[in-house]
Order: sequence, then structure tokens, then C-alpha cells
Amino acid sequence: EDNNIDKKLLEIINYKTTKNSNWIIESKINSLCQYYKKLVQDEKIEFLLLIATKYSVNHEKICELVKKLSNTEVQNTNQLISREKSLKDALTPPYHWLFTRVGRLGNGVKFLVDFRSNVLDVLKNSSNNSPDTFALVQMDATLKELLFLWFSVGFMKVERITWQTSCDILQKISDYEAIHPVKNWIDLKKRVGPYRRCFIFTHPSMPREPLVVLHTALCDVIPDSVSSIQDSDNRIFRQKISNEEEIEDKSKIKAAVFYSIASTQTGLRGIDLGNYLIKEVVNQVTSEFPMVNQLSSLSPVPKFRLWLLDQMKRDINTVFAKCEQDSIKTNLSYKITTTETLDLYVCFKEIFSNSLWLNNKQLVAILKEPLLRSCAWYLYKEKHRNYSLNNVANFHLRNGAVMWRLNWMADVSKRGMTNSCGIMVNYRYYIEETESNSINYIENYHIKASESVMDLVKESERFYATRTSISTEM
Repeated sequence: EDNNIDKKLLEIINYKTTKNSNWIIESKINSLCQYYKKLVQDEKIEFLLLIATKYSVNHEKICELVKKLSNTEVQNTNQLISREKSLKDALTPPYHWLFTRVGRLGNGVKFLVDFRSNVLDVLKNSSNNSPDTFALVQMDATLKELLFLWFSVGFMKVERITWQTSCDILQKISDYEAIHPVKNWIDLKKRVGPYRRCFIFTHPSMPREPLVVLHTALCDVIPDSVSSIQDSDNRIFRQKISNEEEIEDKSKIKAAVFYSIASTQTGLRGIDLGNYLIKEVVNQVTSEFPMVNQLSSLSPVPKFRLWLLDQMKRDINTVFAKCEQDSIKTNLSYKITTTETLDLYVCFKEIFSNSLWLNNKQLVAILKEPLLRSCAWYLYKEKHRNYSLNNVANFHLRNGAVMWRLNWMADVSKRGMTNSCGIMVNYRYYIEETESNSINYIENYHIKASESVMDLVKESERFYATRTSISTEM
């Protein structure tokens, strides 16, 4: 079976140097794609490794050509150009030609997006130093380069989703929502109805597939919680003209809040489309609602709970002051068996495993200050390659947003409590500052934060003064 796959691949790759018609070549490639789709996971991995290793570049040939090129007289223009071309051809792996041809098929671009998703899955579980991993990394780079070109913003189309949008698209909007899962069709109708804007990016080669989905709430103020979005709705007057239609009172809409953004295709990872969609939506919303002068996200803090528990395990004193520990122990006296600090970590590991601790109002009050300052430290100080460790923070900061406000008990859903102990963040967009903020972050690693956030960070500094910040990825 493996030999048969190898023969099929070799036959197709050899078409690169023949004069066969495009119809024959594309028919063979299409058959190969259909064959791949039917493989089980282990067979797909073997297929990926075969292409990545056998149909990569020839390193020995490249070294030979480099020697020839280095010995070429600069004055010998024709020979120089010829050898440069030979080197360029040698540096282009055979699978590059194959992927380019796949992209010409009817559903070829979607196939390659899914194909790269499979590559990324394999890499996630691969040994970093193995030759196979190196080959897969090289193949992924080739795929990413092609997809980056094909998914240029100039090819993308912005579409607004309403209740009149076709059912299959609405279903996908519901399925792709991960931050605030859609409960039912009534909930979905509300999210695409009055005082809401839902926009998607689509691509001509994947016309009925939302690539990025952005949900926006139109409010009178920037909300500090999920429930306050509904509170804003209740404050804004609605004038009904029928049982089915409502007129939005544009004069009262002062803020546009991006409360959920999702990239739907794993295969497009690293190809940043979300920031461009936000810019397009900002232009459309501010044009439609001239009174809007506040632009912000209401964002989750994924993995904060895991990071926080890790801090408690390493050194409880980096999270809680002594007086706070005493208050917590008094509140949790029924759980504490000794006075060892490790007991607090054990307790919170159990307590934070669900949202029942919300019912303990006194504990919620005690935890507010230490958890907010810890979250500020996590977002502002914890880094990966000099950028914010938290992926959501990194996304908005790269877009030029300001880390504006941390909100306590902003998302008390099971997901919100599990990810971030209920904390959410407003990343605010000041249009006139976004470009300079983005450049300063990307080039100088500087995070622009509000005074309230910086106050929390400064409070945390005394807890971390005696130890180095932990900056490894969770």
C-alpha cells in the first residue's frame, strides 16, 4: 500500500517536467486528494511524512550549486543568472509545485487549509529534534507561505450576518462560537439582531465558509461584564414598528464592543486576518453610527486559572499577602487541616475546579484584590519571546489596543470561571493611537496600559520582587 502511494506521488511530481495537459494533471491530483481524505489518522501521518521527507529539497545538490555560484565570475552575467536560477529551483521543494496545483482545483484551497491543519496537529505531538519534525516544519513553512499569498486581505470579503442570512451560514456561526457558546436559535437571533453586528471574512475559494467571525455589541457605555451588555440594551430605548422589526436609536449608541472574535480554520494559523476584520468593522460601525466614540473589546483571559494555580504551588506568597492568607484560612477553616501554605494551593485547586465558590460571597470579596493584581501581572509582565504570554492580550496589543480595564466577576459562566476565575479585560482602541501603539509593541515590546492597570501591576511588584517572573508557556 505504501509503495502504491509512493508511486502515485512520484507519477504526479514527474508531471512537472512533462507536456501533459492540465486536465490530465489536475485529474490525477484530484484523485490523490480524494484518496487522502479517506485515510485514517495514522495513514495520514505516514502520507504527510512521505511527502515532507522524500519530496523536499535535495540538500547535497543545493550545496553543490552554492559552490558553483560562489565560483562564478560576477562579470559573466549569463552564467551567473543561469546558476542563480538553478539554485532557486533547487531551493524550491517538489511538493511546492504539487501544492500550487492542488490550489487550482475546485476545492483545492480548502483542502490545503485542512491539510496544513493536519500537519500542525502532527507537529504538536512530535519530537523537536527528529529529522521528520524538521522536514514537517519545512513543509509547513511552504504551505503557510502559499496560503499567506492566497489569503491576502485584498481577496477577502466582509459580510454582515443577519437573521436573513442562509441557515447553513448561521449554523456555522453558532458552531464556531467558543467564547460565549450559543444556547439556541433564539440566542443566535439576538446576536445578529438589533444592537448587534456580526461580521465575517470569506474567501472566493471558500465562499460559504466563515474564516473569521467578529461579534460586536452596540452600547451606551463600555460594558464591564457579559451581563452589562444586556443592561445596556435595557437602558437604550427601542421603538417597535411591528412585532418583527425594531428601530435602533442611533443617538444613544456611544460604544462598539467586540465581545467575541474567532478564527475558524486551524490551517490558517499565523496568517493574521482578525486584525483586518476589526479595522473593517470599525470603519463600517463608525460610519453607520456617528455617535460612537468608544471602541473596545470585552475579552476573556484564557489559561489564567492554570497560571495562578502554578504560582500558588511554587510560592503562595507571590499571590497573597500574609493578612489575605489569614482571612482565607479563616473563611476556609473547614477545609484547612494544618497551617502549611501548601494547604491553600490544595484547597484552591479543588475550589477553582468548579464555580460553586461564587456562592461564598465573603471569599469572593477576599479574593477580588489579590486575583485582580495577579491577573494584571500575568497580562502585563509574563512574556513569551518578549511578547505577552496570553494569546488574547498579544492579539489585541499587536493591533494597537490599550490594556484598559480588568473586570472582576465579568463572566460567571462555567467557561469563564474555569479559564480566568471570572475576570475579563477591556482592550480599548483609540483610533488615532493604534498605529503607534502597535509599532511600539511589535518593535519595542512595550505594552500600553491604563493607569488603573498599571496600579495593579505596581501592587504586584512587591510580591514578585524576590523571584524571577515565570515566562514559560502553559
